[in-house]
Amino acid sequence: MSLTEKIQQLKPYSALLQGNLMGLEKEGLRVSSRGGISQAPHPKALGCALTHPNITTDFSESLIELVTPPARCADEMLAFLSKTQQYLYHHLPKDQSFWPASMPCVIRGETYIPIAQYGTSNQGRMKTVYRHGLANRYGSVMQTIAGIHFNYSFAQDFLKQYHLLKAPSEAFREFNDKSYMALTRNVVRCGWLIPYLFGASSAVCKSFLKGYHQHSLVEFNDSTLYEPYATSLRMGDIGYQNLREDEAGVKANYNSLAHYVHSLKSGMQTPCAAYEEIGLKKQGQYQQLNTNILQIENEYYASVRPKSNVISGKKPLDALHENGIGYIELRSLDINPSLPLGIDKTQVLFLEAFLLFCLLEDSPVICSREQAECDANDQLVAHKGRQPKLALMHQGKSILLQDLGRTVMDKIYLCAELLGQDYQAAVNTIGRRIEHAELTPSAITLSEMKDHNQGFFDYTNAWAKQHRQAFLAKEIDPVHFDYLDQQAKKSCQQQFAIEQADNSSFDAYLEHYFIDA
Repeated sequence: MSLTEKIQQLKPYSALLQGNLMGLEKEGLRVSSRGGISQAPHPKALGCALTHPNITTDFSESLIELVTPPARCADEMLAFLSKTQQYLYHHLPKDQSFWPASMPCVIRGETYIPIAQYGTSNQGRMKTVYRHGLANRYGSVMQTIAGIHFNYSFAQDFLKQYHLLKAPSEAFREFNDKSYMALTRNVVRCGWLIPYLFGASSAVCKSFLKGYHQHSLVEFNDSTLYEPYATSLRMGDIGYQNLREDEAGVKANYNSLAHYVHSLKSGMQTPCAAYEEIGLKKQGQYQQLNTNILQIENEYYASVRPKSNVISGKKPLDALHENGIGYIELRSLDINPSLPLGIDKTQVLFLEAFLLFCLLEDSPVICSREQAECDANDQLVAHKGRQPKLALMHQGKSILLQDLGRTVMDKIYLCAELLGQDYQAAVNTIGRRIEHAELTPSAITLSEMKDHNQGFFDYTNAWAKQHRQAFLAKEIDPVHFDYLDQQAKKSCQQQFAIEQADNSSFDAYLEHYFIDA
């Protein structure tokens, strides 16, 4: 059945798509007034990062992550993020700002990147040791890169109609998992499109690459390096990469849920000589959780992940295997420094249409040849995506990015018909960037830097100040602020309870955690 035929048959049920759920996770560094990463601990006023549902930390104690709950529409989701970010500004010390870009501020060295702390419980210690492992394996500097993750699930009632249309004799749980895995494969195939359209990291502070000898960047000015046609250096080969995992033969396999779980579990169970050299402990202190290729599944960087709905006490891969896929996490979004939230409604509506296309478009399994094509396209677009006449590989043949982009955009627009006119308008607006690379965030950022004679830090810092002033000037929502005040108190009470409930050593806790990992 063709994509057009599927869309026609699903039109009577398009209203069910209003039951789709979405959420955002937005990261950002706390930056000191001197321009470097803040050395101060996570502000007490924000609660405890271990247990707070909406304000937590990522790799660094200074890398804040704002998390929205599931929402039924872009307006609801973005409003929650906006009010939470406003709360953050009101509770940050006056000498700190919230960095509005994916690539970090001035990096003064590895020792100036404080690793996140989560208290004294075994659960909290495990999160911190995992981050020590990341630092020892890849270096802390790379871990300061920030991004936005877009979480999305389709309404069960819509998926049930799609099930009746496509495979009525198949068990719904099996169909659900197959459909979401098919979606992830199409995200992998078309993954280059996201950094091209939304990449906003075409330049970086020189301090980020200090001591990094192998890169293709050139000098923008005395403080900044860039690539003239780059879209997203964050997604390129100076960003977070699992090169050693790939070399060792560990590659996320999206051809079925069973393949995906097995591919990551193999990485978690396979020893790595280089990590054995680091050692598990030094002078009694853990250097990493284990010496395997992957400490835990989250260490494997992926632009898209199938996720299970949260099951307390279960490891993520076990929850996926036992309960199936609940939603998809799209992880390849840069933070746009010119946007107050780093993302806007037009982008969200486009992403919804894009994911619907990825669900409905035919999605055969990905062979090793096609995977190599996808990987090469991703790197090419990250570093040279706006280069005129750039050619990508598609089904073994060379094709101009604009030609392939038009074909995909036409299909995304067809899918947007099921979602409504606002979505079609968003696809049209974003789609203009295919023919007009100067409209992409990466191009606009470089153009504005040149026009204002600003390097990466000065340009981004100016946006940081502007956003802070704008958010502090806005009228607050007392109900939302009261909610976050309560969550801050509750999170610390929960962390204390977890710490008090511990009845085993950390060694025993880890041993038990990794049984049948």
